[in-house]
Amino acid sequence: MSVVRDLLEKPAALSVASQYTAINGLLYLASGLLMLAWPGAIQTIFMDAAFAGHEEALVRLVGMLLAVIGWLYVFGGRSGARQFVAASVLDRVTLVPLTLAALALAGVFPHVMTTFAILDPALGIGAWLLLDRKQR
Repeated sequence: MSVVRDLLEKPAALSVASQYTAINGLLYLASGLLMLAWPGAIQTIFMDAAFAGHEEALVRLVGMLLAVIGWLYVFGGRSGARQFVAASVLDRVTLVPLTLAALALAGVFPHVMTTFAILDPALGIGAWLLLDRKQR
């Protein structure tokens, strides 16, 4: 099947920024799959209160979204396209922290949202520095 062959194709020599983005993708993919498979990981890892309503379903949704983002970062990084790395930096240092900080302040899974509001921009800045290093 062509799609599977394309996915399994060995990438050309990748820049450090592309490799970094793919590794970030693996982190996001694993985090998302964990939340999707075991929503209670939120309480275990972050020592949050038990779910009161249907939050378990929302955690699974966030996990699925995070896994999809991770999947795209893995293959975007493996593509070697500098544009992909640059595009990932923009949303990671602006949109993600603003949105997640607002959710954390509103009391929506505050420990998880705060963690990702700090971690994602930090990883995005790392990609930015690696991307910029190629220019010099």
